[in-house]
Amino acid sequence: MTDANERKPLIPVTLLTGFLGSGKTTLLNKLVKQDAFKDTLIIINEFGEMALDHMLVTHATENVIMEMGNGCLCCTIRGDLVKTLRDITWRFARGGERNFSRVLIETTGLADPAPIIHTLMTHPQIASRYKLDGVITLVDACNGSDTLDKHPEAVKQAAVADVLILSKEDLAPAEQSEQLKLRLKKINPAANLWSSSQGDVNADQLIDLGLFSSTGKAPDVAKWLKEEAYADHDHDHDHDHDHDHDHDHHHHHGHDHAHHHHDVNRHNDHIRAFCFAIETPITEEQLSAWLDVLMSFMGENILRVKGILNIQGHESPIVIHGVQHVFHPLVPLPEWPSEDRRSRIVFITKDVAREVVESALEALTGIKPAKV
Repeated sequence: MTDANERKPLIPVTLLTGFLGSGKTTLLNKLVKQDAFKDTLIIINEFGEMALDHMLVTHATENVIMEMGNGCLCCTIRGDLVKTLRDITWRFARGGERNFSRVLIETTGLADPAPIIHTLMTHPQIASRYKLDGVITLVDACNGSDTLDKHPEAVKQAAVADVLILSKEDLAPAEQSEQLKLRLKKINPAANLWSSSQGDVNADQLIDLGLFSSTGKAPDVAKWLKEEAYADHDHDHDHDHDHDHDHDHHHHHGHDHAHHHHDVNRHNDHIRAFCFAIETPITEEQLSAWLDVLMSFMGENILRVKGILNIQGHESPIVIHGVQHVFHPLVPLPEWPSEDRRSRIVFITKDVAREVVESALEALTGIKPAKV
């Protein structure tokens, strides 16, 4: 780890995803005019319905690269993201200095963000130059619920986001927006949820979402883990669970009565979000045995894992971050953020109950997880 200080700082990458028609173009046009996204290279992955103010995207076969106002560059790719990310570090250099300081990747429509996150986490030539700063998912207030009902990919996009932006809220009936917000909170309790009309959003709220900020400040573990969001959620969840159960039995009978108050339960998005602690230090062998079992049996359904671990033999805490069966190499933190030395891990899963994850840990390691 000695050369860590000499290495060039990693380039932060923001992933912007969202359903078709959710207003990504409008949002991007507003973002690139704000200081936070100055000197950003925007990569539009596959041609969608994008047409930024400064460029009209035509269906060309090769990559299109445009210089935009505010020092932003825009590059549209139809091919390999890895190749593009590798190339841009030298293609956009002047006098040996690259002329962009962050990257924003826009994915079209219902693309699954996981493969891009995997590339940033583990591809040797990419992970050594770039880091995932955050995933922003745009949800349309008018059609969002409908899209979530019809497309499991949309639910997944919402579940892995660090920030959810509700667009076109000015056009949707208030009650509909509220229901959608409740539903999104259930899918992803810890994501910040911002509303945006006509693409207006404060760009400062969309950067430095990762654990390691671009300013080099000490990592803000509490903000990144947001374990308190899951604590409330767990409690509610038990309550909801009984309610759902009830619902199936008297489906027709109780529906109208429950309709107004518990509408959000009609949509079973199959997403579970929970956080637990491990009171005693865990060994690397125990950790990998547990994760291997989870990943081999249900990796596809473990959407996101974040945690700070107390691993035997390490003075400082180790950060764990995974998205669907792929984990970022473990990173040590400079120091423990507080007196609390317990390992704490957050899971967002699809159809995988908390009990399954916890009992796998107990069966393999003899460690009984604790409530946070």
